[in-house]
Amino acid sequence: MSAEKIPGGPTQDEVLAIDLFKLGIRPGDVILDLGCGTGKVSIAAARAAHHVVAIDRRAEAIRFAKREAKRSAIDNIEFRTIEGAKFLGMDNRIFDCAFVGGSRGLSGFLPALSQRVRRTIVVNAVLLSTINTTVSLMQDLGIFREILHVQVSRSQDIGGSLMFRPIDPVYIIVGNGGTC
Repeated sequence: MSAEKIPGGPTQDEVLAIDLFKLGIRPGDVILDLGCGTGKVSIAAARAAHHVVAIDRRAEAIRFAKREAKRSAIDNIEFRTIEGAKFLGMDNRIFDCAFVGGSRGLSGFLPALSQRVRRTIVVNAVLLSTINTTVSLMQDLGIFREILHVQVSRSQDIGGSLMFRPIDPVYIIVGNGGTC
């Protein structure tokens, strides 16, 4: 199974670099990746963190992410096939940071997530409705910090010269952890 068959696809490297910077991962941190998809963010976070919990509701995404972690020789990721809200209702751990790459059910789990994260929550969004929902919820919860619009274009050969081919824009929404 290729990464292209996982809906949403992998996070672009340039966006990933900003995500990781905004998360501010420190040695010893425990990170939660909600909607881990291909596992790209989990794997990158695991290189800096003590432990990563990567969840996705899709079994095929978890299978793919596990293979990618193994291929990258990363062994500090715990993978779980489960919905975000259900996971937060069953698992009582406190996380240092959380990344949300899958926004399905966000309004149902963001309030609980905000109380389980010490420092930073980063949400990647491509849909305007997700941006609106996330920012409104974070503002209501008193945790909204900022939103960034990231547009990356890569060079491509064309007629003996170069052009820039844009990649779909991503909005990175950053919030503070709750009061835990």
